Amino acid sequence: MTRAQLNDSEWEFIGPFLPVGRFGPCPERLREQFEGVIWRFRTGSQWRGMPERFGA
Repeated sequence: MTRAQLNDSEWEFIGPFLPVGRFGPCPERLREQFEGVIWRFRTGSQWRGMPERFGA
């Protein structure tokens, strides 16, 4: 697990607060997408520098 990844207890706490809807993120990839946002803000990198493991 990297610093950008959430453990299961953290995800259980945060997950219900994230929007999933008609225009929101895909529910099956929501955790992956959220971890990508965490990675982006922790590193200060540009979006185009994001590793592929977080999806498009």
